[in-house]
Amino acid sequence: MICPHAGYMYSGPVAASAFYELAQDGKPDTVVLMGPNHTGYGSALGMMRQGVWQTPLGNIEIDTQLADQIKHETNIIDADELAHRYEHSIEVQLPFLQFLYGNSFKIVPICFLMQDYDSAVEVGRALEEALDATNTVVIASSDMTHYERAETAAAKDQAALKAVTELDAKRFYETVEAQNITACGYGPITALITYAKGVCAKAELLNYHNRGDITGDHSSVVGYAAVNFRK
Repeated sequence: MICPHAGYMYSGPVAASAFYELAQDGKPDTVVLMGPNHTGYGSALGMMRQGVWQTPLGNIEIDTQLADQIKHETNIIDADELAHRYEHSIEVQLPFLQFLYGNSFKIVPICFLMQDYDSAVEVGRALEEALDATNTVVIASSDMTHYERAETAAAKDQAALKAVTELDAKRFYETVEAQNITACGYGPITALITYAKGVCAKAELLNYHNRGDITGDHSSVVGYAAVNFRK
């Protein structure tokens, strides 16, 4: 899935549409969560490979075995806790998952400070190899265009999302660059498209809204999209 990560009052309804689809599909053993690094702390591609994450709903254990398998498939991911210490893009997904499954699932969090095309594709291919025959869901956490007029943001985001739903990672990335689309998690999305295409998934745009739909101010919005990928 692609899910946004803004404040719940703004992007929560869009994210919920993706988690509603997930809820129809049974319970995963592990969720791989990929999000952008907004803070600049830690490694360029930082994964936590052990320990727990705590929310007000309880503790979620990291799937060390799967984390190590992903890391084994690529040499560009570092085991690094610092990248996650002040980052919100992954943690805001956890209460949705805990609402659905309690604490009976594990996670593998990967934080992208480095979001170049080749690195994102390499991560996506590593997921394809490591996740084979596992009961795993992959989530790319990203908001779309930031702080532009609603109509401009929507036009840009729809161009990018068309490439997403057609599973064209290269065109998605090139669209983001050519149109200066300020989607913060474009690297995680590129990795997810690569993985989804590798496992012959199909994509569906479930929902798209913007901050102005909540605040009433459409002069400077952030776009939010929910996309479902299904084998």
